[in-house]
Amino acid sequence: MERHSVQEGMRIDWDVAITMDDGLVLRADVFRPLKEGRYPVLLAHGPYGKLLHFEDGYKTAWDRMVSQHPDVPAGSSNRFQSWEVCDPEKWVPDGYVCVRVDSRGCGRSPGYVDHWSARETQDFATCVEWCADQAWSNGKVGLSGISYYAINQWQVAALQPRGLAAMCIWEGCADFYRDMIRHGGIHCTFLQNWYDMQVKTVQNGLGKRGHRSRMNGDWVSGPDSLTDEELGSSRRDIYTDVIQHELEDDFYKSRTPDFSKITVPLLSAANWGGQGLHPRGNFEGYVRSASEHKWLEVHGIEHWTHYYTDYGLGLQKRFFARFLKGDMTEWQNEPKVRLQVRHPGEKFVERFEDAWPLPRTQWTHFNLHADGGSLSTSAETEKAQVSFKALSDGLTFVTEPLQHETEITGPMAMRLSVSSSTDDADLFVVVRAFAPDLKEIVFQGALDPHTPIGQGWLRVSHRKLDPALSLPYRPYHSHDEKQLIEPGQVYTVDVEVWPTSLVLPKGYRIAVSVRGQDYVYTGGSGGRLSNMKNEFRGCGPFLHDDPRDRPMSRYGGTTTLHIGPDHDNWILLPVIPKA
Repeated sequence: MERHSVQEGMRIDWDVAITMDDGLVLRADVFRPLKEGRYPVLLAHGPYGKLLHFEDGYKTAWDRMVSQHPDVPAGSSNRFQSWEVCDPEKWVPDGYVCVRVDSRGCGRSPGYVDHWSARETQDFATCVEWCADQAWSNGKVGLSGISYYAINQWQVAALQPRGLAAMCIWEGCADFYRDMIRHGGIHCTFLQNWYDMQVKTVQNGLGKRGHRSRMNGDWVSGPDSLTDEELGSSRRDIYTDVIQHELEDDFYKSRTPDFSKITVPLLSAANWGGQGLHPRGNFEGYVRSASEHKWLEVHGIEHWTHYYTDYGLGLQKRFFARFLKGDMTEWQNEPKVRLQVRHPGEKFVERFEDAWPLPRTQWTHFNLHADGGSLSTSAETEKAQVSFKALSDGLTFVTEPLQHETEITGPMAMRLSVSSSTDDADLFVVVRAFAPDLKEIVFQGALDPHTPIGQGWLRVSHRKLDPALSLPYRPYHSHDEKQLIEPGQVYTVDVEVWPTSLVLPKGYRIAVSVRGQDYVYTGGSGGRLSNMKNEFRGCGPFLHDDPRDRPMSRYGGTTTLHIGPDHDNWILLPVIPKA
């Protein structure tokens, strides 16, 4: 099965065997310099098919990236570009070995597909140690990749495999429950669509029904063609599992890392527009990991692009040169936090900071007012109740025009005093911005081109907080029991709203919507990507509309906000003073 070739100035070993501790053999492609020697290794381990060319699997994403960012394809034949992993032609000439491994049951590797499981994480650790032991390796292994290839970095780092020397987590969530599957306890349907479109399409055993690789002519999903029944029995029905597991039990905990055991040097790269999947993990992992040497970078635009641009490539090369080659020259003065601060019009201004959240943050309460639906720093003095249908667009509260330029950068939290006509309710909090003409300001998100400023979610029966981990600006819900509510009784709840960044000019307005369903951008469709099922309408693929999780009998009543001096109803915003 293993073959060798020399192409584009690289020695390529195809389908190299890596034997796991249970005897199963995973397959890897190794790209290395022609000159014999010992080199640092960049490793990626995941399910998307190492032989599938980026353009063949993700054409709309590829076309958008190379048309708008010509620096991405420049300097490479692009023959070996693959989704969400590095281009070896831009690393091997700098003295790196690039290794791509198909995870168990995917691409060229046989076995049972069980994403982010302890079994798969142990496989990854075995691959790290295998790379460290090879004759062409200097013994130092770095982990590199986007999304799936970043998520599992948090997991494997907690196992502390021998040889792991650095990792760059580019837009990778960390908490399987809170970041991906159940936002505030509400089920997100993304996983099923992703599984159907991006995993089943490259599952090992598709054989001639799958893709033929333009890289070397082999079948991306192996030479064997299995029946649909055989394929189905070789993968976990993870979507049914997440529906059945509403609380955070061992199913989720086994897929979430222990941050206290992550000690490897790391660069965590987040995306402001990644609401619904990744950025929370990048921020939490940066803050909570035990690594002495760690850095945070935050950028904008769609989530795969900057990993490949000269900006992102240069950042990664300086980082890995420091920890895989021992080159101190360019990284020694790197700021701990590098932000691309957002401005209206898709403008980003780079700024360096010392910590996250920013130490100079002026944490400011903006209170909800029932009269006219206003939002202000003044307290509400009149009692009122405002209600909305529980599965509707809800209520929006808006500030007066800002009297001066205002920056909001950091995590957010919302406190509400709420009751329901039923025994539960789902809350969708959307932080928004409007121009002086009241046109909403949205951004190119990680996926959706019309992404709002910030979002948070909470199922009221999941309101219980973990006091050990909760912070004023980041409530942390335990999700270990379901506390149904008494209809008509008022409950005070705290909603985590994921971090954001925006500098609003004078005359603009800040708004917050409290809804009973997903945000929808009213300015028209955002289209769709070839690797996604649904049309983008403001939340991309991160929707919360599975009727099995939100039956009308429980979530289709009336939700009421209780406003006044005896009730808290505010959004805590991270206002950043001018330097």
